[in-house]
Amino acid sequence: MAVDTSVSKSVDVVSEPVRDIHTPEGSDNDSDNGKRPPPLVAKLIAVMLISCISFGSHWSSGVTGAMKSTIKKQMHIDNTQFSLLEASENFMATVLLLISGVITDRVGGAEMIVYGNIVYTIGSILVAAATTVRSFNFMIGGRIILALGDIATQIAQYKMFSSWFPLAMDLLPLLGLNLRSKTGNFAWVFWTSVFMNLFTNFASAAFWFFNKYCNRHYMGRRDAATKEQLTEKNKKFELQKMFELPWMFWAVMAFSIFQTSAATVFSQNATELAEKRFNVDSIKAGWYSSLSQYAGFFLVPCLGVFIDVLGNRASVLCACGLGMLLSMVLINFATSQAGTGAAFGIYAIAVSLGPTSVIDSIRTTLWHQSVFGSAYSLKVTMNNAMSIIIRIITGALQDADDNSYRRVVQVYLVLGAGATVIGTAILIGTFFTDNLALLQWTRKKRLTSGAEIIERIRERSLVTDKHRTRIIAMVAFGALIILVLGSWVAYIWGAVTGHNS
Repeated sequence: MAVDTSVSKSVDVVSEPVRDIHTPEGSDNDSDNGKRPPPLVAKLIAVMLISCISFGSHWSSGVTGAMKSTIKKQMHIDNTQFSLLEASENFMATVLLLISGVITDRVGGAEMIVYGNIVYTIGSILVAAATTVRSFNFMIGGRIILALGDIATQIAQYKMFSSWFPLAMDLLPLLGLNLRSKTGNFAWVFWTSVFMNLFTNFASAAFWFFNKYCNRHYMGRRDAATKEQLTEKNKKFELQKMFELPWMFWAVMAFSIFQTSAATVFSQNATELAEKRFNVDSIKAGWYSSLSQYAGFFLVPCLGVFIDVLGNRASVLCACGLGMLLSMVLINFATSQAGTGAAFGIYAIAVSLGPTSVIDSIRTTLWHQSVFGSAYSLKVTMNNAMSIIIRIITGALQDADDNSYRRVVQVYLVLGAGATVIGTAILIGTFFTDNLALLQWTRKKRLTSGAEIIERIRERSLVTDKHRTRIIAMVAFGALIILVLGSWVAYIWGAVTGHNS
């Protein structure tokens, strides 16, 4: 009898959060009106269209890093100035990405994609024009405009479809290097990105119409385990829920700050590092650096299936961190061509494990799918802020070290070690607490007994330990704000000392 009373009280206490989760307030899908679920064909079309959108939007960011040596020579800039160029986009992201995430949750991903890609294309035109006239300041301005579009689309893509199938974003800059070689003018590489972005605009418009059609003809989807209704947009801003993000989410964020930042900054410099270590020209170096990021491509769909069926997200995070650390150890201490080649190979495998496991872990730890856009924007804001700081530091170190990577690679090593420590801690934690154990759940576990356990953990987080959850969230938000402010200081320092006038 005591047990029955306890259960009754538990249900009464958490009745409001449960209604909010299973039938989101303000959802457009409160009544399915006899609609059937979207068929497999509709889902495949959605995958294809969103992948096409990603195809064009990734070109510009990838091509700049791959052509670092060429840009420095043609634009007559040093490493600090190049880092400032790359960081200009990150700077805008730290300012506006969080706002973009909240707005995306409110208006939906399809709307943001269309408008964002228009702005992105305008920015890519300005960047291409800047390379044509060889104006560094003009190029920074173009990158800032481009960043505005990227900010709008970046979260929207994941809001629409947390993809486990990234396109060949690192092969495209390689083709660009050959285009530069054939035409004799590296500006053509950036004009090619303009045409790619025009293609992206057509894909975005097609998805917008397709999404409208599906909303009219098909019912919304639900999480099979928790019965939560999955929504693309909300009828009101959900700011309060952002302060209910559980500590497990912040643990995954801590891993990402090291792993993603290491991958981002290493990718920026991989081509030039390959030139120096392998003693080859920029075209061959582009092959090596692209392979270091592209060779693990075949693992990504396999990893998606593995995580979906067998879980073990924490194990993948730990393996990713260990792989990053091992590759950076080789980069630091095995400076021969064989050692560098081995490092690039291990890095290719490790970096392919990161995005899928991090994104899926974030979604797994959230109580409210309706704020996924806002939660993911926190991650991207954090990564961009960290990337600004690391890029400015490594650029200054390289300039102070006579263009050598001797001290720069030590920074990579620290980031790899940080990812390993956090990833290992998360994995160990899964053996001691249900809060982290859910990262390891298989599909069978989630479907059979997941709802009951998740409800218990959710009640403990949002009701019993509500005050502690808010304190952790506030402290984490405060740390994020400090990191963002630090990145602004680093960016301004780079602008002042980079002699970019």
